Amino acid sequence: GVYFAADDSVALEDTMMMEKDEDAMMEKDEEGDAMVDEEDGGCLIATAAYGSELAPQVQFLREIRDNTLLTTESGSSFMTGFNQAYYSFSPAIADLEREIPIFKEMVKAAITPAMYTLNIMTLADAGSETSVLTFGILSIVAIGGIYVAGPYLTIRVVRSKVMQRRSSSY
Repeated sequence: GVYFAADDSVALEDTMMMEKDEDAMMEKDEEGDAMVDEEDGGCLIATAAYGSELAPQVQFLREIRDNTLLTTESGSSFMTGFNQAYYSFSPAIADLEREIPIFKEMVKAAITPAMYTLNIMTLADAGSETSVLTFGILSIVAIGGIYVAGPYLTIRVVRSKVMQRRSSSY
């Protein structure tokens, strides 16, 4: 099942209790940018988007990472590669989310499909290489379909319709 509410339907007092001043929680470098301890494995973009590292969406991501992916060699290898890429850009995006509220909402809308898609990983048996690899590949394919194939096919269909209208008007 889905482990989080994508519509932020958390009770007001829970939300107020969960919200923390992330600037106080995260060390800053000389320029004021967030510094990241990659071994701690912060979900920087999701934490900034959902307002707290205690948000259900962020906890869901940590559970998938800690209780499923990191229980296998293939999952651990994936996370090593993912972290190298992710931490190269995520601090800057998280900083922008905190500075620009509309950007935060755009990021939240953009990551919501991936959050739902990652529910596939809850079907994987922790510690089973085959299971984690199978459901991991399914997740990657689904996310690729949402973020790459979907827009690509939409553009092709729109372009085709435009070309049909142009040719029929001559």
